[in-house]
Amino acid sequence: MNGLVQISCLEIFQSNIFLGYKIFEKVVVANCSQQPFLFSLRLTQKPDTHHAPEMNKRKIFNDPVYGFISIPYDILFDLIEHPYFQRLRRIKQLSLTHYVYPGALHTRFHHAMGALHLMGEAIEVLRSKDVEISDEEAIAVSIAILLHDIGHGPFSHTLEHTLINVPHEELSLRFMERLNEEFNGQLSLAIRIFKDQYEKQFLHQLISGQLDMDRLDYLKRDSYFTGVSEGVIGYDRIIKMLAVHDGRLVVEEKGIYSIEKFIVARRLMYWQVYLHKTVLGAEQMLLKTLQRAKELARQGSRLDVTKSLAFFLYQDCTLEDFDTHPEDLLAHFARLDDYDIFSALKNFTQEADPLLSYLATSLIDRKLFKIELKNEPFPPAYVEGIREKMKGFKGIPENLVDYLVFSGEETNHAYNVFKDEINILFKDGTVLPMSQLSDFGLQTGVVRKYYLCYPKGLI
Repeated sequence: MNGLVQISCLEIFQSNIFLGYKIFEKVVVANCSQQPFLFSLRLTQKPDTHHAPEMNKRKIFNDPVYGFISIPYDILFDLIEHPYFQRLRRIKQLSLTHYVYPGALHTRFHHAMGALHLMGEAIEVLRSKDVEISDEEAIAVSIAILLHDIGHGPFSHTLEHTLINVPHEELSLRFMERLNEEFNGQLSLAIRIFKDQYEKQFLHQLISGQLDMDRLDYLKRDSYFTGVSEGVIGYDRIIKMLAVHDGRLVVEEKGIYSIEKFIVARRLMYWQVYLHKTVLGAEQMLLKTLQRAKELARQGSRLDVTKSLAFFLYQDCTLEDFDTHPEDLLAHFARLDDYDIFSALKNFTQEADPLLSYLATSLIDRKLFKIELKNEPFPPAYVEGIREKMKGFKGIPENLVDYLVFSGEETNHAYNVFKDEINILFKDGTVLPMSQLSDFGLQTGVVRKYYLCYPKGLI
């Protein structure tokens, strides 16, 4: 096909006609009124190298929050394509929050891609301010932020200490170490940065700190998908104001009000979304359901669940187990996602055990428990009165009432003055922590609230 051909733009994008050819010269553009976007191109055939063309790994994604975002390095594409990372498509970012905010169905995959995009923006800004970041460091910190949540289990934080009593950060590290073996050591620097064992501490702060790319993305993204406008932050301005002073991440003086808004937004999002009382009640019901399933599994009951879920229901796994048998346990954990749990819940509705069946049916049908929230613990007599009313409820034995009436506490620490404060850099070179500069006074203490859950209609 050497010579002159005519083809439309649509055909260029929808066909493989140019595979094996090089475009040498655009000759003429046809009259658009006759045939829009028709090009005449002079082509010459490429020499046959007898090798398949390499895949273009510099992909572009259309993100609903940021628009078009790109993958700047080939290794990032390879990591995204890996089954470990693809599993994040099947883990919702906000667990059961969609029971209150129906749009909150975004996933850990979305969040990781968004955090990667913001990391790229931050690297570009810091380099423009003469902060030395080598290509190797840029790739490593991008890998670290991309994989920072790869260790999350089903329903994110909700089941973190129920199915497996191991923090997700530790599992993320185990996944990164396993991937490092598969990628012949290409993740070594990323792991050092992730573990805060690299000399340029500001790189770790971009991944894990009070002003990291993780928090900037999840506040912006969770606000977008829930529709809760209180969580909207000026992430782009915050990133533009980032700088490095004495090896640590700081914010230029002009960005102080954007930081103040960021801290306030995070506090509001916790009580309006993350710890919304109905969401809290639903997540506690899910915990109780899995605890009951695990108890029945220990007693020898055969539960209709997937193999991967059964692996963790019928045995207790600790961090030491993951270190002793990393390949076996990671393989099982990598096959575990939200689908395993929802499938189990549907099957549990038909279980002979009345308690497990009731809890699972309530969750599937969204017949959620009533939840009371207070600033101080509930009086024991009040709780005992509700427990008394549970006798004979749904044929459930009295010794299992703790699964139906339960209490606890939740805390929120919007800003921590004791660990890695956000520091503000002034024009004269002075650096001061954010807690000393706010015009309105930051809420730096721990806010603690107490909850009590029980089936509706009892009182």
